[in-house]
Amino acid sequence: MTSSPEPADSKMPGRNALDGVRSLGKEDADADSCTTLNETRRATLAEIDNARFSWFHVRVCLIAGVGFFTDSYDIFAISIASVMLGYVYGHGQHLSANQDLGIKVATPVGTVVGQLLFGWLADVFGRKPIYGYELMLMIVASFGQALAGQGHGANIIGVLVVWRFVMGVGIGGDYPLSSVIPAEFSSTRIRGRMLTAVGANQGWGQLTAALVSFIITRAYKPALLADDPLVLAHVDYMWRLLIGLGCVPGAIALYFRLTIPETPRFTMDVERNVRRAARDVTRVITESGAVGAAYYVDGESDAVVRRVRAPKATRRDFVKYFSRRENLVAFYGLGLNTSIILQAIGFGSPSAKVTGVEAVYENLKNIAVGNMILAVAGLIPGAWTTFLFIDYWGRKPIQLLGFVMLTILYIIMGFAYHDLTATSAGRKTFVFLYCLTNFFSNFGPNSTVSVFPGESFPTRYRSTAFGIAAASGKVGAVVSQVGFGKLVNIGGENAFVPHLLEIFAFFMLTGALSTLVLKEGKRLTLEEMSNERQEEFILGKAYSEGDDQAETGKEQGHIFDQ
Repeated sequence: MTSSPEPADSKMPGRNALDGVRSLGKEDADADSCTTLNETRRATLAEIDNARFSWFHVRVCLIAGVGFFTDSYDIFAISIASVMLGYVYGHGQHLSANQDLGIKVATPVGTVVGQLLFGWLADVFGRKPIYGYELMLMIVASFGQALAGQGHGANIIGVLVVWRFVMGVGIGGDYPLSSVIPAEFSSTRIRGRMLTAVGANQGWGQLTAALVSFIITRAYKPALLADDPLVLAHVDYMWRLLIGLGCVPGAIALYFRLTIPETPRFTMDVERNVRRAARDVTRVITESGAVGAAYYVDGESDAVVRRVRAPKATRRDFVKYFSRRENLVAFYGLGLNTSIILQAIGFGSPSAKVTGVEAVYENLKNIAVGNMILAVAGLIPGAWTTFLFIDYWGRKPIQLLGFVMLTILYIIMGFAYHDLTATSAGRKTFVFLYCLTNFFSNFGPNSTVSVFPGESFPTRYRSTAFGIAAASGKVGAVVSQVGFGKLVNIGGENAFVPHLLEIFAFFMLTGALSTLVLKEGKRLTLEEMSNERQEEFILGKAYSEGDDQAETGKEQGHIFDQ
């Protein structure tokens, strides 16, 4: 267990981090000694960990949250758009199983790549230099999908699969960056709520995707009803609008991401510039004019950069750190295909009396309404319930409760599937239970899973480790999606759904058991959660970059360097 600041300091630090900067500017040997540098580092961390909640924290949550909002919109919009694509480009107005699977799996596969790549890059080059490029990928991919065309030399489904993969890389890059940055800027007492508030935007993204789909469907109703039932030309307009509008929130947030300051923890522990980090904390977080100052911190540089000797990211250090059992955390959640579930139980399906183009309209409208119900009744309330309790109750109890409840709900839904879906009242009960699974997913692992890895590793590995943890879970999501697509129709259309729900119950149980080995992060600093000694974190005197060029070349903090 690492040491934490004295209780008196935790309420009112005895010295401002900027005082440490001034002391570092003295022309005496003691200013650059290990003792002075470690004291300055502790004072700087204390200012971050004990800072009052301010507009700057709100700004960071909004900038990071837009990414999760866009991620969720893009992911859930395709579950609705794939039905539209089937009407236009599918045989018999349905995509084949492989076509539907390819479109839906391409994004999570790309997400795995993005999580690993951007997580590593953010630890190598910094959070600020990388933040924003993942959003550019999502914006470009949204445009690419909306403008994709069919031709003799290119099948539109294949083109969409490529663009969905590119979008997935951008989405994957957003996960580690949009979680690590708020974690490193947050004070200890509100860190759980900040990370939860960022992740809660996923529910709003799904709701918006369903709402936009509903509005587009209603707006195109007159034109759609006048379409040739064999062509359905206006459905082609509808899915392009639905997907293309996903770039709007990303385009709005791009400027703010490019101008967000570097986190002081990265500046201090990876770049090893304690002087700069102390000044940044004072200007960005603790001063009343933090919002304006944030735009200029990274544009300034010291006349002489004074770096310190501290643990750096190398292959040997990486293996040493993660060879310790308590530092291995790699988990993420599984998901279900909501549209398939809704269609399987017949909830919201058009009446048998409705035929032709009117049936197409009713089906698209009902799918949108069904997704809105699930978001409003389950996902959004679950996330904000977590927000209320996570810094008081803790991360582990919430995640454990979520997994236990999901296990119970999936067992009920799986083993009682046929009885529940046999009658109208039963189907409504099934939808209610499915809403509860969404609620306890977000009042549980879907919220806490971005909190645990965001606060469980040292700064030099935090983004990389988050990417590995997220990618590990996303591989599970890919396996889940592929398995769902391949198994769902065994024995007949949607005949295997109850057994898939039973399988999910088993995985939720394993998640509950794995939660027991996690370390609770409530009211602990990131340094305490890192499982590293903090008393003598800085190992030697500060040195100028011009003093030792060879040392400087080795001390840039490039992860996995020898």
